[in-house]
Amino acid sequence: MMTKITKISNQAELELFLPQEELCQWLHLNLDKFTDAPEAISKSIDYAFSPEPGKGGFLLLAHEDNDLAGALVMNATGMAGYVPENLLVYIAVNPKFRGQGIGTQIIQKAFETAQGAVALHVEYDNPAARLYKRMGFISKYAEMRWQKEM
Repeated sequence: MMTKITKISNQAELELFLPQEELCQWLHLNLDKFTDAPEAISKSIDYAFSPEPGKGGFLLLAHEDNDLAGALVMNATGMAGYVPENLLVYIAVNPKFRGQGIGTQIIQKAFETAQGAVALHVEYDNPAARLYKRMGFISKYAEMRWQKEM
C-alpha cells in the first residue's frame, strides 16, 4: 500500500485539505480512549504553526486515495540541549486503516522531517506503545505530574 504523506507547516496549507476544526474532531475521534478535547488538540496545532521564537512544529497528514488515513502533530520544544527538540503530541490512524503500516510510515516521515530528537508521552496500556518501541523510542523516564487546583 502506498500512502501519501503530506507535511503541513501552516494554516493555509492545512486549509487546502480540511479546516482545522475538522482535523481536531477527526483526531479527537480516532485517538479513541487516549484522546483530548478538540480545543486542546487545536492549541497544539496553533503552537505548531506559531512563528514565535521557541515554538513551531508541523503536521503530517496521511491519505489513502481521498480518505484521511492518519495524522500527526509535532511541536518544537525550543529546549534543545536538555530536553528533546520535538514532542510528538498526537498521532492517530483511522480504524479502517489500522494494521496496514500507516502509523509506521507516519512516524518514519516525522523522524525524517523533525530537526533533532523526538519525545512522546504514552500511557502504559496504549497498544501503540509496541509500535513506538519498534520504531526506536525508549522509556527513559516515568512522567509524574502535579496538578494545581483552581
